Amino acid sequence: MKDKLDKLIARAFAKPLYRIAMILLGLPTFAAASLAFLACKKREDEEYRRDMEKARKEAEEDGTLKRIRSAAESCLVQKYRYFGKQTDTAEFKKELEKLIRQDEDTELKGRIQASYAADGKHGRHTLVQFLCECLDNKGLLALSVVTSFPMYVLLLIFSNPYARYIFERLIMMIFVAFGVVLVVFTILHFASSDPAVNVLGETATPDKIAAFNRQYGLDKPYIVQLFRNFKNLATFNLGNSYSGNEDVMAAILRKFPVTLEMTIYAFLIAAVISIPIGILTAVKPNTAFDYAFMFLALVGLSLPTFWFGMIMILNFSINSHILPASYVEGNKLSLLMPAIVSGTHLAASLARNTRSALLEVLGQDYIVTARAKGLSNARVILKHGLGNAMIPIVTVAGLQFGGSLGGSAIIEKVFNVKGIGSYIIDKQFLPDIPAILGGVVYVSIVISLVNLATDLIYVWLDPRIKSRLKSN
Repeated sequence: MKDKLDKLIARAFAKPLYRIAMILLGLPTFAAASLAFLACKKREDEEYRRDMEKARKEAEEDGTLKRIRSAAESCLVQKYRYFGKQTDTAEFKKELEKLIRQDEDTELKGRIQASYAADGKHGRHTLVQFLCECLDNKGLLALSVVTSFPMYVLLLIFSNPYARYIFERLIMMIFVAFGVVLVVFTILHFASSDPAVNVLGETATPDKIAAFNRQYGLDKPYIVQLFRNFKNLATFNLGNSYSGNEDVMAAILRKFPVTLEMTIYAFLIAAVISIPIGILTAVKPNTAFDYAFMFLALVGLSLPTFWFGMIMILNFSINSHILPASYVEGNKLSLLMPAIVSGTHLAASLARNTRSALLEVLGQDYIVTARAKGLSNARVILKHGLGNAMIPIVTVAGLQFGGSLGGSAIIEKVFNVKGIGSYIIDKQFLPDIPAILGGVVYVSIVISLVNLATDLIYVWLDPRIKSRLKSN
């Protein structure tokens, strides 16, 4: 157990970012170990210097250093003669001294290491080695766990490749969120539109505009406003919107469920339609069946979503009164048409991707081998073919799902769905900076989480990725 902990600390300390995180999270332990290490290092350095002098004296007596100098000079003379250079220059003497010093150091260090190995001595410690030796003491180990518990939590995460991968991606997501805030706020801050005038109206007096700017901190310098937004993000307090003075975090959480529900319905519709069509067209390429379905997929990709949505409303709401024309909270049927419009576009893209990925796989040698073994056509296609074609399919599906969760503003506007997409668009024209920042942070986090889930599905689908993840 102790050896595993030592190896784990050494591995984590070898990575610069983990090294910094370990020192910060385990500051009491590293501070105490560093002070003891400095006191011990002075004694070890003095002992090492004496051993180096002893080794040099022995090497001088047995003629080793003389042979090293002679060999170095001979090698360098040959080099200079080959390039047509003079050997009686200051440059030659300087390079010779450097080469002799390097060879002598290598020889003497080798002797010292051999002497330490024979005597069972460790030699000079690094900070990590010294820390690991200190943790051999159970009392010190227990004290370290108590005072530096977060560091051991980090080591526990680092020890598991899957947990480490998820942790690193979550940390990356935090930086992405702050980067998004920086870029979006900078663009909005230097835009020509004035939020105070847009919210209060053209007839607003200068005093009202000044009061509005003072209330929301718009009279502060750019850097002050930027750091305030960073602070709001770090404390999960996205502030209040300029229009309506509503809490942005509460508004996003209120609108997220309907966007999530519509996305799930649309994705289920897309998967049910596209995967079977993609498989069938890949099995029967360049046939009338293939051309017909790929033509329909191209039409689905080309259809403007706002036009398709209005056609759906005209036929199923106005003419036949089968489905509600707009979204009604609590009525599941009112989400059916938005889901169909969104799912049709997703299905068209996913079907074409499934076909191309499966066609590439079905031409591989192992598919021919599976057929030669007498496996049924369905087993060859579904297990050996589709199983190996899932990586690009999952990639496209993950991108589409993340984008849909970010809000499909056009579809939400057509069907009056009060989701994230329409919320961001409504606030964009003011511009309502807190609401827009909250919306884009939400989108960045959602897409990052979906990409993380997609990468974890890769690990489950492909053993090679799993092996590579464990080796890292």
